Amino acid sequence: MKFFIYLSNYFSKRETIQEIILIPVIATLLAIFLGLLLLIVSGSSTQIALTALVALFTGSFGSLSAISETFTAATPLIFAALGIAVGFRAGLFNIGAEGQIILGGIAAVVIGFSFQLPFFLHLLFLLLAGAFLGACYAFISGWLKATTGAHEVITTIMLNLIAYRLLDFFLRMPAIQKEGRNDPISKSIFETAELPRILNYLDPNLRVHMGFIIAIVAVIFVYWLIFHTTIGYEFRAVGKNLDASKYGGINSSMTIIIAMSLAGLLAGLAGATQISGILGRATPGFSAGIGFDAIAVALLGRAHPIGVLFSSILFGALIAGGRAMQVSADVSLDLITVIQALIIIFIAAPILIRKLFPWVFK
Repeated sequence: MKFFIYLSNYFSKRETIQEIILIPVIATLLAIFLGLLLLIVSGSSTQIALTALVALFTGSFGSLSAISETFTAATPLIFAALGIAVGFRAGLFNIGAEGQIILGGIAAVVIGFSFQLPFFLHLLFLLLAGAFLGACYAFISGWLKATTGAHEVITTIMLNLIAYRLLDFFLRMPAIQKEGRNDPISKSIFETAELPRILNYLDPNLRVHMGFIIAIVAVIFVYWLIFHTTIGYEFRAVGKNLDASKYGGINSSMTIIIAMSLAGLLAGLAGATQISGILGRATPGFSAGIGFDAIAVALLGRAHPIGVLFSSILFGALIAGGRAMQVSADVSLDLITVIQALIIIFIAAPILIRKLFPWVFK
């Protein structure tokens, strides 16, 4: 009996490795290849395509500055995608990370410029406020799902639209809008509310900040929560089979609310770290679609915290490398969007990957 249990665990681990590592890696390489092939078909020379490919890699990992930009772009994606992954595990499709990022960013801005505290306390208060407001905003959708059955896709999309307009409203308020400006832009946060840059001692221009370290800690925490705690087991049970989890004595309504609130908390942290680590103030487009990119990241990472970490770094590399590619090879950034879309197509069809590369999965 122990032998069969061992075999079962062994093959389940192999399947997990395939799902989390092999399929995303193959999907990414295939998407990059097809993206460059599309570039050649559209009229560019093979030389330009190769130059673009080299620039994509050197611009993301070719130097300390490139790595810094990759990690900087990956940081908010890690937070937001972790939240979406938690929702996936609980059977929830959280489309509302964008709105939760905006609310977290608004809270961070207000706390950042309203008063001054000692450095650590001010920064801690800012991050907690962003996380709390993001959680509260996601709680609305979770509560509606648990009590009325309202589908979270619809409610989170509507809450995203509300968040956009709330941001416009707040940025026009005299208490928030920067003095002497007619355009919607907030006051700048104080230095005591800024996340310190990790590599500042090497080069002040390296932008990667302490938020990346906090994101790594969040990955470890979410992994522990999902796979080593009771509430994580309840998340997975509700996500696998809602009716069976109810029959097993799990309070599915409370589990849904907690999962959605936790997702919003992480997305709120994404917004707070963007304000505190990079932007220093809020503008109408400060969220930059990170909440929607995070859906792709969570899918690429197979809703696993470790997979989310690596897929976030990959998307950060595509963002950082895309800028270098645009400069070196005069290639539009739209190609990066095409590559991201192709990645999601292949991730959504793992059977296709297995059919195209059967020898990899033997």
